[in-house]
Amino acid sequence: MTIKSDNRHLYLQVIDKIKEDIENGIYREKEKLPSEFELSKTLGVSRATLREALRTLEEENVIIRRHGVGTFVNSKPKFTSGIEQLNSVTAMIEQATLKPGTVFLSSSITGATEEEIKKFKCKRDEEIFLLERVRTANSEPVVYCLDKIPTSVLPETFDHEQESLFKLLEDNANIYISYAVTHIEPIGYHEKISPILECDPETSLLLLKQMHYDEKDQPVLYSLNYFRADHFSFHVVRKRL
Repeated sequence: MTIKSDNRHLYLQVIDKIKEDIENGIYREKEKLPSEFELSKTLGVSRATLREALRTLEEENVIIRRHGVGTFVNSKPKFTSGIEQLNSVTAMIEQATLKPGTVFLSSSITGATEEEIKKFKCKRDEEIFLLERVRTANSEPVVYCLDKIPTSVLPETFDHEQESLFKLLEDNANIYISYAVTHIEPIGYHEKISPILECDPETSLLLLKQMHYDEKDQPVLYSLNYFRADHFSFHVVRKRL
């Protein structure tokens, strides 16, 4: 298992070796790695070289370090999506060949706040429907969703128990969500949401704040979606102009 000599920096060889061992199942997801002393001895490198490699692996989310506990293999994301692709959570779960589900936590109708009046460009007497849900994949909680929709947009036969709000609006209100403006925020442990998603204290979340627009550029749905960062990976294709 020692590192073979080549022309690259030694720490790069260590990175590749640890990744290879994880890929081959020598170290499994969420499994604790051997101590730095044991790893450096096994790989035949100094602890300084090993620490440099581990630092890079942590930045790449291959491993996670828990202070005073040890270093663990990070879970691979089950769901990947291009952030330029506007998919419902239901569609993302189905694309991973898992069964989507929903746990309904609460629903209410309130008067629009000053912020919501600005976001939806609605009247001051507009009412807002608020829906709080947890989305599951094969019965495992993976996303906490807080959705806001002006009641004037909702169909008369509105049934919030339908899995996808995209499909509900399209089928029952003739509203096709064309695009969304999204802001992404990485956050750490959330006192309310992390336990709901059954996260370990070290598991971070990805918060997507999204305003969805129809084909007439009208804002119709505002969502706060908290994704488990160990289950979801988002990427974007950037083009040079």
